Amino acid sequence: MDFNVKKLASGAGLFFTRAVQYTEEKLGQAEKTELDAHLENLMSRADCTKNWTEKIYRQTEVLLQPNPIDHTGARIEEFLYEKFDMKAPSRVTNAELLGLYMEGAAQEFGAATPYGSTLLKVGECEKRLGAVEKEFIQTSAISLLTPLRNFLEGDWRTISKERRLLENLRLDLDACKARLKKAKLAEAKTAVAPDLNETRPRNYVLSASASALWTEEVEKAEQDLRLAQTEFDRQAEVTRLLLEGISSTHINHLRCLHEFVEAQAAYYKHCHLHMQELQRDLGRLPDAFALNSLHSVVTPGSAAEDIGSPLEAEPLKIEEVQAPATGTRKAKVLYDYDAADSSELSLLADELITVYTVPGMDSDWLLGVLEGTQRQNYVCR
Repeated sequence: MDFNVKKLASGAGLFFTRAVQYTEEKLGQAEKTELDAHLENLMSRADCTKNWTEKIYRQTEVLLQPNPIDHTGARIEEFLYEKFDMKAPSRVTNAELLGLYMEGAAQEFGAATPYGSTLLKVGECEKRLGAVEKEFIQTSAISLLTPLRNFLEGDWRTISKERRLLENLRLDLDACKARLKKAKLAEAKTAVAPDLNETRPRNYVLSASASALWTEEVEKAEQDLRLAQTEFDRQAEVTRLLLEGISSTHINHLRCLHEFVEAQAAYYKHCHLHMQELQRDLGRLPDAFALNSLHSVVTPGSAAEDIGSPLEAEPLKIEEVQAPATGTRKAKVLYDYDAADSSELSLLADELITVYTVPGMDSDWLLGVLEGTQRQNYVCR
């Protein structure tokens, strides 16, 4: 118990001494030992590395998990599983969840319907995209996030600890220098030759005793200064070696960055291939827009008279029209137009139509085909 009290008192005294030295330095009342330029440059480079590494690490996390709420929940979940030495379950990506929703909607609407079958195709593609994204997240976490986190939570903490210790030893060294300086000034004052005509012997004895005490204090301060200087130099060397390891850290992070780029390139390549495959699959599905092609251009009064049911009408295919002698023309619709009768074409603003000259008919008649929806009708020019 006595040992602990003494240790506590010694620690409190040391803390107070350092606080006084630090305050006097800030007020300009005490001298400060400056570090050599090489060590200062290493510290500045290390601080820069830490700051930018932290920013890159945080933004990479945001890239892999854009939703801040999900990101926070994922970090908490990973922390809890790590504390209990358990493996975190695989998380469902947003693309996979969208694919599941689309498949569920297709089952409700009917998988045989054009909309349902398209939902199934797109849902399957989204699930594949989600699987690719999950693989990319895992690869990026191993190749880039883990090394950056290891540096911030491992190497940098060690460097910070050693730098704090170096700063404390510097304060101790400067405090020893200040104490030695004060002791030497006091010794110089008491070392003045005594007055032999002094009629009071007691004052002469006290002066001699004070001189001896200050001499002893100077010797003790010099010994403490040598010890403090040795500890400071040793700690400065340790800190310098750790800071020079930042160059190796840069090389390691460079390799990790290359691996991250490779993973990202593979991710986007697979996404592009899946989207191309989806486009091909959608192109092979029946054209559901043709079912309503004639219904949108025929008035109710002439529907039964001219073409009957829209489901029985066969839309005119562009490739079935013979190439006109005078070529084709494309026109962009400027305004919405509702067909007045079955001989006209209902149009919407900004739609694009292709106009063909029909062979065998009067040149005043043209065939307008609406691109995309394949609605067509004869239009009088």
